[in-house]
Amino acid sequence: MVMKLLAHDLLWGMPLPAEAPDWVFEALGDNPPVVVRRGIVAAGQVAVGIRGRRREQRYAASMPQAAITRRLSPEQLIDVQGTHDWPALQALAQLRPLLQASGLVWGVAGSAGHELASGIAALHAGSDLDLIIRTPVPVSRQWAADLVAALDNAVCRVDVQLQLPAGGLALREWAGSARQVLLKTDQGAQLLSDPWQPSQACA
Repeated sequence: MVMKLLAHDLLWGMPLPAEAPDWVFEALGDNPPVVVRRGIVAAGQVAVGIRGRRREQRYAASMPQAAITRRLSPEQLIDVQGTHDWPALQALAQLRPLLQASGLVWGVAGSAGHELASGIAALHAGSDLDLIIRTPVPVSRQWAADLVAALDNAVCRVDVQLQLPAGGLALREWAGSARQVLLKTDQGAQLLSDPWQPSQACA
């Protein structure tokens, strides 16, 4: 299956890894999605993360692209209705009009995305809401600060990662005053003053 895969996409079809903690084999028995992560892997493979039942159970692996049977992107989950009334899903409903009005492509990631995509319980009463916003061109720090202020009115903590051409950037960090910010790339994290500058981000 040939497709363009992006960080935070959810994939089905993950084969059992050759070596992994026991909880990984138990978790994969439910045929859950795995999440695309940033990382360098061999040709024909995609870097993925496997989620266990407990918060600390996260396992980095690689998945053959040929094994993928289904893919969902975060933006395909924005209108999916959950089966439980968790605060994170209340926040999603509360923020949906604001995010739609931004004119930017956005999506649901993290535990909320996993539960909405699969129906497998991943949220609880104290869960944050994790979102992504695709920002192929620069957004100002003032725009970021204004959005953070709006998000802080939600019923639970909301964490947003901006998806730049070269990697991922935390909205709250871009909204801050530090001269350099941390961009997560396939090659690792980089401190940059202009994370949208390709020559700088790929250096």
